[in-house]
Amino acid sequence: EVQLVESGGGLVQPGESLRLSCVVSGFDFANYAMTWVRQAPGEGLEWVASIYGSGITKRYGESAKGRFTISRDNDKNILYLQMNSLKPEDTAKYWCAKDLDKNWVGIYDYWGQGTQVTISS
Repeated sequence: EVQLVESGGGLVQPGESLRLSCVVSGFDFANYAMTWVRQAPGEGLEWVASIYGSGITKRYGESAKGRFTISRDNDKNILYLQMNSLKPEDTAKYWCAKDLDKNWVGIYDYWGQGTQVTISS
């Protein structure tokens, strides 16, 4: 059974940092690209960042560039999103998602349950 379990969300003040984790099981993690997606209140889904199966190639959405870092530990089957210099507009529910391929194609067949990130003073 494929499982993706996010954690690490919470309430922090603007300018602070958070690291999200996504622990996966039930598939060969290193053979699939992984992605973080978020949804702010009242908004649609927004792609945040993706990482290829090798962990070498990474892609970032405009809102994440320069502040967020996606990474993965293929030995531990964990996906990470390090978020720095957080802004109130980063407030959203964040999901990790499994891609269909080792190289990011942007089609996801499994999602986690999400973790809430709230940025507020």
